[in-house]
Amino acid sequence: MLSKYFGVFLFLVLLAEILGTVGGFGSSVFFVPVANYFFKFQTVLGLTALFHLASNVVKIAFFKKGIDKRVIIYLGIPAVLFVIIGAYLSQFFNTNLLSYFLGGFLIVLSIVFLIFKDLVIKASNKNAIIGGILSGFSAGLLGTGGAIRGITLSAFKMNKEKFIATSAIIDLGVDLSRSVVYYKNGYIQKDILYIIPILLVISVIGTYIGKKILNKISQDQFRNFVLILILIIGISSFVSLWF
Repeated sequence: MLSKYFGVFLFLVLLAEILGTVGGFGSSVFFVPVANYFFKFQTVLGLTALFHLASNVVKIAFFKKGIDKRVIIYLGIPAVLFVIIGAYLSQFFNTNLLSYFLGGFLIVLSIVFLIFKDLVIKASNKNAIIGGILSGFSAGLLGTGGAIRGITLSAFKMNKEKFIATSAIIDLGVDLSRSVVYYKNGYIQKDILYIIPILLVISVIGTYIGKKILNKISQDQFRNFVLILILIIGISSFVSLWF
């Protein structure tokens, strides 16, 4: 199936990278459900981790105007610890069940953010730790936790460049950790490794385009559009499983 629709897959991955960069939620929130149409869910988890490794290195290079060390410690360390737990537990769940979890997660997440537009989390060390735990566990189990990390990071009032760079550094640690666990779980097969260099090129192009868009519009202007897309993707995940 992938060979027949390879061009479509690459275009959707590029779109995921652009939207993830501009929306501030990370590309995995789009990449995981898109890749789920072409691969079994556990393979998607492995691909996502490898794709994100490349994507986050590129983001750090493009958005290197400072990082928030406090956030990296209080949010990043719990995220790395709990992504390992989530990634380990993923092998014990039925792949269809994980796909349902993902669809439900995306639907609930988008609706909450669309209804509660001024949803704000207090900028405290405790909330950073909680955000790190939830985002890390979600990333390990479902492949995506960037939205949870994004709403937590927004409490710390960073500019766009610092926000993306700090998020990318945390995500880099998360992806390195879960890549090891996914590999041991058998999610990263040799026959899909040829895709990784292609995804690296796409991450460079997508991040570059996303940065150009960010220079022209505010992140808030784009946020509702991204949330509606996440809602549609969540619903389509359910529909694809039913049919």
